[in-house]
Amino acid sequence: MSASQTSPSDVAPDVPTLLVKIFGKDRPGITAGLFDTLAAYSVDVVDIEQVVTRGRLTLCALVTQPVAGIEGDLRATVHSWAESMKMQAEIISGRGDNRPRGLGRSLVTVLGHPLTAEATARIAAKIAHAGGNIDRIFRLAKYPVTAVEFAVSGVETGPLRTALVTDAAALGVDVAVVAAGLHRRAQRLVVMDVDSTLIQDEVIELFAAHAGCEDKVAEVTAAAMRGELDFEQSLHARVALLEGLDVSVVDKVRSEVRLTPGARTLIRTLKRLGYQVGVVSGGFTQVTDDLKERLGLDFAQANTLEIVDGRLTGRVIGEIVDRAGKARLLRRFAAEAGVPLAQTVAIGDGANDLDMLNAAGLGVAFNAKPVVREAAHTAVNVPFLDTVLYLLGVTREEVEAADTQDDEW
Repeated sequence: MSASQTSPSDVAPDVPTLLVKIFGKDRPGITAGLFDTLAAYSVDVVDIEQVVTRGRLTLCALVTQPVAGIEGDLRATVHSWAESMKMQAEIISGRGDNRPRGLGRSLVTVLGHPLTAEATARIAAKIAHAGGNIDRIFRLAKYPVTAVEFAVSGVETGPLRTALVTDAAALGVDVAVVAAGLHRRAQRLVVMDVDSTLIQDEVIELFAAHAGCEDKVAEVTAAAMRGELDFEQSLHARVALLEGLDVSVVDKVRSEVRLTPGARTLIRTLKRLGYQVGVVSGGFTQVTDDLKERLGLDFAQANTLEIVDGRLTGRVIGEIVDRAGKARLLRRFAAEAGVPLAQTVAIGDGANDLDMLNAAGLGVAFNAKPVVREAAHTAVNVPFLDTVLYLLGVTREEVEAADTQDDEW
C-alpha cells in the first residue's frame, strides 16, 4: 500500500463541500483526469488522499461545492468520466473539512514476520482503548518483515507506548511508539553495541577458542551474570586467560567475525541519509577499529588488549568501556557530532547497554534479554538489523533506491 496526502485548506465548518471518491483498477492518468474534470466547475481542493493496494486505486478528493445550480451537472459529469475510465464514483455532500486531529500525536510502527490479522486487530483495539484514533496507516516494508506505520492522535505518546508494548511479544510482533514531528527524521546519530548486535559473535569467546580456554571464560561470564562479579572484574578475569596468546590471533579473530544480517544495509542507508554512525563495545579495539574502517563508521570505542613483544599480556589498557561507559560515550559522540541526545538512536542487546539505551532519544533492544526489552523504548526481535530503519520511518523502497546510487559504496 502506498499513500500521499496534502495538508487541508482552511475551510470554515459550515462551508458546503463535496467528497468525491473514485475507485477501481489503477492506471496512469486517473488523478489528472479527475481533477481536469473538476476544474471545469471552478472548485477548490480542500484535501486529497490516494491509496493503491494490489493494483486497485482509491482516490478521495474533498472540494468546495460549485456555484448554485451546477452541482447536478458536476455529479453527472464525474460519473460519466469515471464510467469511461471503467472506474466507479461516489459523491457525498457535507460541510467543512475533516474534524481536527486530537492532541497527542504519535507514530506506531509494527513489525511482523508475518504480520497476522489477529495481531493487527489487537494493536488497533489497544489504540482505541487508550483513547487514540488511527488517522492513517502506511506500509513501510513487505520484506524481510512486514512493517506498517499507524499515525495516531488523541493520546500522549508515553501512555500509548505503555498500552501497546505490554504484550506485543506474545502477539509475535514488535511495536515502536515515537512522538510524531520533524525531529523523528532529524535523529542524526546512531550508536550500536557490537557483540550480538552489529555482529553475531562474542569477541572474547573467539579469542578464548584460540587460547583453548572457552570453558573458563564461560565460567567467569556465568559468575558475572549471577552478580558475583561486576563487568570490570569479569573483563579483567577473562582477559587474563588470554595471556601469552600470539598477536597473529587478532587477524584470525577479525576474519571470523560475522556481521548480523542487515548490518551493512543499515549502515549504508544511514550514511546515505546523512546520519553519523558509531559503535561502543565491551569487546576490543583490535576488532572494532577494523569494523570502523571496513564499514565506514564515524565513531568506535572499546577496550584495548595490551600487546607486548608480539603477545597478549592478559591485561587491558586505557579507559574501560562498561555499562556507564557506553552511556558516557554516547554523550561524547553526540557532542562531537553536534547532535542533541534527543536526536540519537542507540541499539543494544545486553544489560550493560541499558544506560546507553535510556540516554538516547530512541533506545532499541535488538534480540535482547527480557529485562532489556522491558526497559528499552522499543524492541526488535527479528534477526535483521536493517529493520531498525523502519522505526525511523525509512521505507523499503527508499532503501532499495539508495542501493542503486552510484557512489563509493
